[in-house]
This record gives sequence, structure tokens and C-alpha cells, in this order.
Amino acid sequence: MIEVSAFRLALMRVGYIVLAGGLGYSIWPGLIHHEDWTSSRAVASCLLAALSLLAAFGIRYPLQMLPVLLFELVWKAIWLIAIALPRWFAHEMDPATWQMAITCVAAVVIVPILIPWPYVFANYVVKRGERWR
Repeated sequence: MIEVSAFRLALMRVGYIVLAGGLGYSIWPGLIHHEDWTSSRAVASCLLAALSLLAAFGIRYPLQMLPVLLFELVWKAIWLIAIALPRWFAHEMDPATWQMAITCVAAVVIVPILIPWPYVFANYVVKRGERWR
């Protein structure tokens, strides 16, 4: 079993606090007041609201909620590669896309620092999977 230092756990908790707080501040008011209910925006808001709740659990259980940080890293990296990069190459970056790109780049730089990669490797890559039957 890989031991994760108290410092790394504290760092992860700070990440969960920022994630839960930031999403709570930006997403929940719109959900509560039923703002901007276009289909795709409503789905994205609900998904991000769920992510904020799960991140709040990460404050207490940082290692058990590690998939939340991995999800945050992966979806933002995919957005940067699939959406922002082609628009940047085509010189079609509008202000909203720039703002989202900056947010995603910051997360893609910071979140990997929070993640205990030896623990991820030992528990998600090397460890035997659960039986199928």
C-alpha cells in the first residue's frame, strides 16, 4: 500500500475546497433561481453541481474521492484539445472561449500537482481489478 503524506492530503483538501467552493459560487445560484435553462446549459450545470457536491466529500475523504480530481483533469484536458485548440489554430477564439481556456489551462497545470501519482498508479493501474462474477 502506498502511503500518502499528510502534506499531500492537506494539498488535496485545498483543491477540493477550491473546486467545491468555485463551482458552488458559480453554478448553484443559477440552479436555485432556474436561470438559463437551455438544454445543453442545464445539463452542464447539473453535472457541475454534482461535481461540486462530490468535491465537498473530498474534503473529508481525499483519497476515496480522488476520481473527482481525475475527472476534473481529464474533462478539462479534453475540452482544451477538442474545442480550444482547433479554435485557436483557426483564429476563432472569442472572449468566452478564451476565458474558459484560461480556466482549463490553470486546472490542467494545478490539478496534477494535487494528485498523488504513485498512489494512482498503485491503486488504479497495477492493482488487480475486482472480479467480474
